[in-house]
Amino acid sequence: MSRVTPGSVMSRALLHLIIVLLCLVWLLPTLGLLVSSFRPAHAVSSSGWWTVFATPFDLTQYTLDNYRHVLFQDGMARAFLNSLIITVPSTALPVLVAALAAFAFAWLRFPGREVLLLVVVGLLVVPLQTTFIPILRLYSQWGAVGTFAGLWLAHTGYGLPFAIYLLRNFFAALPRDLFESAYIDGASPWTAFWRLALPMSTPALASLVIFQFLWVWNDLLVALIYAGGTQEVAPLTVRLSTLVGSYGQEWHVLTAAAFVTMFVPLVVFFALQRYFVRGILAGAVKG
Repeated sequence: MSRVTPGSVMSRALLHLIIVLLCLVWLLPTLGLLVSSFRPAHAVSSSGWWTVFATPFDLTQYTLDNYRHVLFQDGMARAFLNSLIITVPSTALPVLVAALAAFAFAWLRFPGREVLLLVVVGLLVVPLQTTFIPILRLYSQWGAVGTFAGLWLAHTGYGLPFAIYLLRNFFAALPRDLFESAYIDGASPWTAFWRLALPMSTPALASLVIFQFLWVWNDLLVALIYAGGTQEVAPLTVRLSTLVGSYGQEWHVLTAAAFVTMFVPLVVFFALQRYFVRGILAGAVKG
């Protein structure tokens, strides 16, 4: 049994203090953004957000007008719906395709498997910017510019290399005896995938959903390129960038718009966070 000494207690206390300070450094900007989003324009321009804590229960220093303005006057409600329409399929499609491909790379034997896997891993280092012009030309020929389907395909293609790499490492670490027993009992590869691999891969799948969802939801560049300036499909990030140009001095409106953009990713992350570390470690150090 390890002996507790004053030095070890001090070291542990110092470590905890450093962790708390780092958490505060990360949380303070978000707290300031939240508080500012509920303050009226004159208060935001005349004093810092921390002044509300001098009289925190004074309701006259808070207002919902910023959110009403953003949601009902600047088209953010439509952009919020567009972001959901873009992000949900752009998360589900690559996760499903990557799961099928990763299972094939991990457990099936077919000609050229290692070469294909090497190509997929190599695609991780290809800059997205090099693909914009050729894909945009194809989209123009197909009439896919400014459509939800075009954005779904783009995000799926860009997310697949990392998704396949992550899930393949996790699938390869699953117990081989379990799959061999299933095959002996007459299970097909499809049955082994749906009944064995997927249920045991919940942490990796949840981690991948978090990564893909956050990347698509917060994406601005891909949406700007393939939405083609069409406001009917423009997501929150594109709409927020126009607000920065239109309301560069109205910080109270920008803070409300920014917090609307942050809300859904925070909900998704905290809902799946218990799987996050397990999935990343399993996919990174096994296989």
